[in-house]
Amino acid sequence: MRIAEVHPQPDWVLSIVAEDGRVGLFDVTPYLEFEAFEELRDHAEFVKVSNGEYFIEWECGADLSADTIEARWKVVGEDAAKVSAN
Repeated sequence: MRIAEVHPQPDWVLSIVAEDGRVGLFDVTPYLEFEAFEELRDHAEFVKVSNGEYFIEWECGADLSADTIEARWKVVGEDAAKVSAN
């Protein structure tokens, strides 16, 4: 999967649009117990997520691969603009 867009939401959830138009939600909460994600417990840090297309990352160095996201996200729809472009 290639990530087209990532948008932080309340409650440590990411709204993600894949390049193929699928839209899903990824809950980061289970990862917050790990040391690498510790700084993300501060929501002000969590919202500083950036898109690397095949991964997402935060300023603190925490990252998640697109494969991990795709394996555990909940697909909630499709982005019509992205689907029609493919």
